[in-house]
Amino acid sequence: MSAKVIIGAQWGDEGKAKIIDILSEESDVVVRSQGGNNAGHTVTVNGDVYKFHLVPSGILYPGTICVVGNGVVVDPKGILEEIALLHDKGISTDNLKISLRAHIVMPYHKTLDGIKEEYRGNSDIGTTKKGIGPCYMDKAERSGIRMCDYLNPEVFEAKVRENVKIKNSIIKNVFNGDVQFDADAVIEEYKGYLEQLRPYFADTTVIVYNAIEEGKKVLFEGAQGSLLDIDLGTYPYVTSSHPVTGGVCIGAGVGPTMINDCIGVMKGYVTRVGKGPFPTELFDETGDQIRNVGHEFGTTTGRARRCGWFDAVVGKFAVRTSGLTAIALNKIDVLANIDKVKVCVAYKKGDEILKEFPASLEELAKCEPVYEEMDGWGDISQARSYDELPDTAKAYIQRVGELCSAKVTMVGVGPNRDQNIYID
Repeated sequence: MSAKVIIGAQWGDEGKAKIIDILSEESDVVVRSQGGNNAGHTVTVNGDVYKFHLVPSGILYPGTICVVGNGVVVDPKGILEEIALLHDKGISTDNLKISLRAHIVMPYHKTLDGIKEEYRGNSDIGTTKKGIGPCYMDKAERSGIRMCDYLNPEVFEAKVRENVKIKNSIIKNVFNGDVQFDADAVIEEYKGYLEQLRPYFADTTVIVYNAIEEGKKVLFEGAQGSLLDIDLGTYPYVTSSHPVTGGVCIGAGVGPTMINDCIGVMKGYVTRVGKGPFPTELFDETGDQIRNVGHEFGTTTGRARRCGWFDAVVGKFAVRTSGLTAIALNKIDVLANIDKVKVCVAYKKGDEILKEFPASLEELAKCEPVYEEMDGWGDISQARSYDELPDTAKAYIQRVGELCSAKVTMVGVGPNRDQNIYID
């Protein structure tokens, strides 16, 4: 039995897609278990760039089954556009499977997402306005519409009509909005999308369970990052699902005893998008250098990411809350040609030293980083083995593992598949 989970162990954008792509080559099944098309994975193959939002990035391997699990919320139009782009590049989607239990992102979800963000004004959360949060709200409220509902036309139409009636009332009477949806038009539009997706429908819980039982290699790919988890992240500046390893079990429909390894992807520095406290954030030329060299602009939104030094308090929190068995330390090549690199080992709040990540954002906002300074390194993008790395880079990698309490087993020195170094 071989089932691995790959998650982001910071605020997302850690370069998970490259690690997932590398491990997908040896996987029989790749599973996406949470989030929606508010997430983005970028994979570079022989100079070709592929951007994934809902389709698991294992789709680049023709023999790999790719599963969109029950915990994912699916924008039918969005995933069809993604499928079409893959077809244009000659990539088959015959092995794509979409859970019958996955919830559908509807047009009123997107409208409400935008209206609510505007209504919040300066207190906005910074959502991608893809309708993900409102879709998860309907799921929790038990008024959501799932893929399996489409297979029963009467049920599907009744649910759409009921939701349109309620959402129109909310838009008009709560937010004073002028957008009103026509239920018949929504039904016809979405029937067209869902009929195209129908060949991909499956009970994915059975597919995943049987694959693990049969001894096949199954890889669960996470979206976003640990600090964006709805329960454990920097609430309220979080996503609406569970990017930690525990979310995989619920979002894919498997038990925790079926998972062997939990790998957390971290960058050699930290980034985040949107609002919220960020203790190690850099506002100087070094921060600009990291952003530009690392191409730190969102796959989904294009927004510039905030950049800062590596935060081991965050790293240790991710290891603890997700039970990480290993760390994949990505993009340390971006730190090349910086004379002195820093690692945050603790926070200082007034006279108090904090070694653990606080729950309260108000408390986090008062924290200042306590740094260790280490010697930097030059260009390492041509290194293909651990021995080829300079001693200063090796020292940095080792220190990150020590501080986070998990072994670094992979190191990324560039965006391509061959720029990944395994450490025994």
